[in-house]
Amino acid sequence: MRIHVLQHVAFEGPGMIEGWAGQNNCPLATTPFFESGYELPDGGDFDCLIVMGGPMGAMDEDKHSWMGEEKRFIKEAIEDGKKVLGICLGAQLVATVLGAAVRPNQHEEIGWAPIWLTEDGQKAEVLGHMQSEMQVLHWHGDTFDIPQGAKHLIESTGCRNQAFLYEDRVMGLQFHMEMTRASLRALIDNSPELEEGPFVQSGVKMLAREENAFRRANHAMRGLLLRLANVH
Repeated sequence: MRIHVLQHVAFEGPGMIEGWAGQNNCPLATTPFFESGYELPDGGDFDCLIVMGGPMGAMDEDKHSWMGEEKRFIKEAIEDGKKVLGICLGAQLVATVLGAAVRPNQHEEIGWAPIWLTEDGQKAEVLGHMQSEMQVLHWHGDTFDIPQGAKHLIESTGCRNQAFLYEDRVMGLQFHMEMTRASLRALIDNSPELEEGPFVQSGVKMLAREENAFRRANHAMRGLLLRLANVH
């Protein structure tokens, strides 16, 4: 499986996905929208598109000249039958392409918090490896509606719509299972200082999490990638 990553900022990359791709003989290339002279690939050059997160909003086309082009590219990838995985902002961009609204969530959700599978999530083959409830990292202020025709897979206390699946090959995840401790530190270092709240943790508290929390989340992402790759 040939993977292409759309990356919006230098400090929010694919995390452990890059290592997983190398271990599974999946060539991985990246379009860095934050660099001048970025290039998007031809549709025949990849099988799976992964759209990463970022601090901008999914409707900020007036602030980021590349965003309209990116949305058209995602739409073409979906129409061409590619496997598509959007993470955080990436999930919101995929949702907009599929006609769903993106709007501010009632609460900012930043830090480690539990998610759980919905009834459809428990039936979804792509999540067959996941526990019904687990702790993951969150970092978002917006949320997406579930696109028409998609299944609502995962929810949390702070944000109901955490994941969707469309046509068994297009998936949006509002949370981060790809992050390592190093990639989380990079995100914290490049973000405003956080004030703790009902669904917000400080950077110190997030980084103090035991290594097993990262391992469990990364393990769940590896299983998801393997299953998504085998869904036709």
